Amino acid sequence: MIDLNLDMRQYDCPFIDTTDDVDVAFSAVQWQLDTDAEELEVRLVAKADTRPALEQGLRTLSSHPNMNACRVLSKRDGVAQISTVIEETEAMRSIHANGGYITGPFRIENGRERWHVGFDDDDAENRTLSELERKNDFEVETREQFDTTTLFDLLENADSALHLLEGCRALTDTELETLQTASRHGYYRTPRGTTLEALADEFDVTKTAVSMNLRRGERKLLDAAMNALSDLDTE
Repeated sequence: MIDLNLDMRQYDCPFIDTTDDVDVAFSAVQWQLDTDAEELEVRLVAKADTRPALEQGLRTLSSHPNMNACRVLSKRDGVAQISTVIEETEAMRSIHANGGYITGPFRIENGRERWHVGFDDDDAENRTLSELERKNDFEVETREQFDTTTLFDLLENADSALHLLEGCRALTDTELETLQTASRHGYYRTPRGTTLEALADEFDVTKTAVSMNLRRGERKLLDAAMNALSDLDTE
């Protein structure tokens, strides 16, 4: 299996056009392609900083010429869950026609869309990318190729991966920045590439403060790693 992470701009997508005009973002929850009707039914979470911005985004999305149906399922503050039916885009048509498939949720923000697309072989991938270049703007962010054993291992250990992800998301901005800076400057190497004093100067805080930020971040990541290990299928 070949898995591509694409930074995509489609020129016939209602979601992309809406995020171009309004400060709103969409994250897909569920989708289903109807090739006979040439439509995509997709449920998404729409998010904006304010309720008025959300309302404006939903109005703009509903009025798009390629939007066949748009229904609000729930709404609170600047977040709404919506169900939509859109016309099949050129990119969707190309991916499906060449045997490609969606491998993960997509997110749309600031006129760009993050797609996760899979292919079974190089020929299908090359045909699709060649067709996408004609009517879309995209960049392949990452490309990974998995054999059957690796893919099975990833699926079997999805819960472990989720534990690690939750640990990363639990970090505060300060903890994350402190850990990243410490790692970048070699704090965790042997011998150390930097000291607590130097890191404290970097953040203009006391040595005690930077030490506490490191310890809190390390504890969250270690707890997440231990939870992941407890669920890991090592057979």
